[in-house]
Amino acid sequence: MLLISLISHSTYADKLLILGDSLSAAYGMQQHQGWPALLQKNTEWQLINASISGETTSGGLARLPALLTEHQPDVVLIVLGGNDGLRGFSVELIQANLSKIITLVKQHNAQPLLMQIRIPPNYGPRYVRQFTALYPQLAERHNVTLWPFFMDSIAIDSDLMMADGIHPNVAAQPMINDFVADLLKDLETSDK
Repeated sequence: MLLISLISHSTYADKLLILGDSLSAAYGMQQHQGWPALLQKNTEWQLINASISGETTSGGLARLPALLTEHQPDVVLIVLGGNDGLRGFSVELIQANLSKIITLVKQHNAQPLLMQIRIPPNYGPRYVRQFTALYPQLAERHNVTLWPFFMDSIAIDSDLMMADGIHPNVAAQPMINDFVADLLKDLETSDK
């Protein structure tokens, strides 16, 4: 298991655990080139990147209790579901797993942040519609913040994508960093 802990200079910084898949795990590049590493340089947050390429909601749920106990994060950014969708897993299973993840995070007195995930349209309009809708439904049910998908403007630009058409390339990482940094600033402002 690849677990990268990026520690900021401040030992009192709030801890942000990123629970994600290849989109957050610097897939196809060096770890220091990925957006979590870039973000750590530009924020006072203490980042723990627990993202693993290929991770599913089931895998994230299985790993989460140990991560919460070990790192005691203040906030958990949940960036999962894409691999479930690409494998055609049932929307009910994905929703149930994400619901359990959110509940576990809250039970550890951390704030869950859920990121909207999207999948390519070739999975059929009905499945794509149900998959996309499960994120706002979960956010409303659990009263958690839903962040927009950081890939929305990147996925449509082939210059920012790897040849597989799924993963952002090195050029996209600073854009994702800026996107997430802005959302974190909004979070800091709302907490004050």
